[in-house]
Amino acid sequence: MKSFLITGVALLAVSGAARAQGPVSGSVSSFLPLNAEATSLPGATVYLDGVAIGQTDDFGQFTVPALSVGDHQLRITSIGHKPLKAKITGQATPQTVHFVLEGETVLTGEALVTASRANERTATAYTNLSKEDLEKRNFGQDIPYLLDQTPSVVVNSDAGNGVGYTGIRVRGTGIEGINVTVNGVPLNDAESHGAFFVNLPDLASSTSSLQVQRGVGTSQNGSAAFGASLNLSTLESRQQAYAESQNTYGSFNTWKNNVQFGTGLLNGRFTVDGRLSRISSDGYMVRGASDLKSYYLAAGYQQKNTLLKFITFSGREKTYQAWNGVPEPALTRNAAGLQQYVDNYELSPEDAARALREGRRYAYYTYDNQTDNYQQNHYQLHLTQGLGTDWNVAAAAHLTRGFGYYESLRLDRKLADYNLPDVVLGTAPNTTTIKRTDLVDRKWLDNYFFGGIFALNYQPAESRVQATLGGGWNRFLNDHYGEVIWARYASTGNIRHRSYFNDATKTDYNAYARAIWQALEKLSVYADVQVRRIDYRLAGIEDKQVPVSAKAEYTFFNPKAGLTWQLPLGQTLYASYAVAHREPVRSDFTDRPLNDAGPKAEQLHDVEGGYRLNRTVNSQVLRAEVNGFYMRYRNQLVNTGQLNDVGTPLRTNAPRSYRAGVELTGAYQPLTWLSLSSTLTLSRNRILDYRAVTYDKDYNPLTAAEGRTTTISYSPSVVSAHTVEVMPVKGLRAALLYKTVSRQYLDNTESASKAIAAYQVLDLRLRYTVQPSFMRELELGLLVNNLLNREYVANGYTYGYPDAAGQPLTFNYYYPQATRNFLASVGVKF
Repeated sequence: MKSFLITGVALLAVSGAARAQGPVSGSVSSFLPLNAEATSLPGATVYLDGVAIGQTDDFGQFTVPALSVGDHQLRITSIGHKPLKAKITGQATPQTVHFVLEGETVLTGEALVTASRANERTATAYTNLSKEDLEKRNFGQDIPYLLDQTPSVVVNSDAGNGVGYTGIRVRGTGIEGINVTVNGVPLNDAESHGAFFVNLPDLASSTSSLQVQRGVGTSQNGSAAFGASLNLSTLESRQQAYAESQNTYGSFNTWKNNVQFGTGLLNGRFTVDGRLSRISSDGYMVRGASDLKSYYLAAGYQQKNTLLKFITFSGREKTYQAWNGVPEPALTRNAAGLQQYVDNYELSPEDAARALREGRRYAYYTYDNQTDNYQQNHYQLHLTQGLGTDWNVAAAAHLTRGFGYYESLRLDRKLADYNLPDVVLGTAPNTTTIKRTDLVDRKWLDNYFFGGIFALNYQPAESRVQATLGGGWNRFLNDHYGEVIWARYASTGNIRHRSYFNDATKTDYNAYARAIWQALEKLSVYADVQVRRIDYRLAGIEDKQVPVSAKAEYTFFNPKAGLTWQLPLGQTLYASYAVAHREPVRSDFTDRPLNDAGPKAEQLHDVEGGYRLNRTVNSQVLRAEVNGFYMRYRNQLVNTGQLNDVGTPLRTNAPRSYRAGVELTGAYQPLTWLSLSSTLTLSRNRILDYRAVTYDKDYNPLTAAEGRTTTISYSPSVVSAHTVEVMPVKGLRAALLYKTVSRQYLDNTESASKAIAAYQVLDLRLRYTVQPSFMRELELGLLVNNLLNREYVANGYTYGYPDAAGQPLTFNYYYPQATRNFLASVGVKF
């Protein structure tokens, strides 16, 4: 593999060298209406032909090395300024250019988003992705797959091809520990803490910027960040009218079609933007299909000091249930191994025979409507108001309406488990009592999430201090209930017989204060304090007529602090310390073993420190970062490796655990047509004094092993991502993307027999862009996933219990990812 990559880069270097011309040296200044003259603008992002080539240094300077022959487009962006586009032409001699970015005459709406985002002075680890970065990655796969090349990220897909239900882990922490916001509004489900991007298909096409924070990061609205934060913004206002469409077709009958439009700025005051999308796929797994639809609509009004914007977006998904995974013997077509599953009633003989035929693409369910059906509607009203020259306030009211069900065929189920009496056939004394039946049920969720958030920002043009006071109040109402829509023996039940019902209420409010103080010319001090209060109530009857009840109240105090030291030549040192707390999720209360004391809230102390380099040396752009982290947990809720009946991982408190490691990130652009980037995470993820518990088939605890130090489940010690991108001819960008993930354990016993094997995946991405006379842009794209056709799995689960002789039995299930497959796209912009 290494020789293949090196050879490819060498050949491209030779072919492009003859076209190289002189470099371009540039500087960027900022002109704000309140200032008498322009000042240098550090940190502005510079794009060449749509590709980010770096940022301006402390003096607002940048270099474009070795421009190729012909005209090129330069684009420069910076928050609070109007984007600038300019044409430059490759010449044989060096050039010097200067640009001035004008400050926005109206507020941009980013005040609420930037209030929770990290920057160069918050002493945290983060990655920014611009709209251009997202566009070149977006072929219709879910948002986690667009983040696959960012540090410490591991992704997976139930259906195997990145469409439908997908998962993401950052530093080994799953989505329930990742805080996700859209325009500052919490997206995580208040009960499960999950963020289900399948409910919002193609949201990436409406996202103008995205930031991934690793570790605790800055204070956020919503659930706590225990591994990372994902902050999406859709608030960008485009000044010119536009119409666009992206269309993709690929393997497994995968389709993506969308239409986007915008009016631009009307009468200097109004904007309207919209999108309609459809994504469908049969999936790599047999019966792993998805049918996803969504819309996005935003209407804005703005004047010099005021911005009012209403945003609504919605998604509706129908996915065939692929969350059961594939039994391990089916991956290798091991008939003897599958027989063990049959002997212990984990599979029927018919299912085992089908698993042998379908192999790694096997899907457990065969009922034609074994589907998950859910719709989620979001409504946001944003107001940003300038308060003089130094202050602004941003606030948002929001409502999320979610409803849907998953339908299942259940065989030989007890009538009593569905709140139905036994059926008596015949007349006395010749009667037959029927206690079990085949049936079709639906498990429903019906919820509302609403509230408000705000941020008051002090951002003077000339001051050593910048500060934010923010917070929010959010309330979640959720009904859980089941319906029987068909039964072979219905007893006294009617159609849509309600078999169980319980409701949940959660109130979450928080307040935070944050400040950055420029203590010295090169030293800045960051401080952030958050208080969060949660009230959670759950009551009613759960599936199988089990009473459920929970009443939990938490008050969390989360301080954070950091130092940043600016060194010469684009170098920065930083260090931070942060505390975070997180409440248990619903399944931690409802899926506990009998006689369990109940879940405890988690606590995290996060120490981070690192070095950043962002500079241009001899016309070559170089960026690098080394970030070290030590995350010490109390009562961390770690996955046991098991799932409940709707695919949610079961968890248990580990009294003491930690994650420690280093993240290495580098990007090097020696020529305008060649860029290299790599990220490598080396980590140690341990539970101290872990006592593995043995369970029976009903998940009742039997015995606990002696305590020992062990590896946390689903936490690889090595994760890397590498990209080589070239532009051999104008408009054509070709990239090789290489991903490696080391072994992961399915539970916390550190057993090699219950693990996900290490894997390496190579993808190829091509995009060719032209500007014909009859449209603004035409782009053709091709993404070949898993170019080397590897057979690998990226997720799984395990459980076990003693057999009749007391010997342990283990049952592993995996989620295979697709072998070589492609997605081809056509995009048009007017």
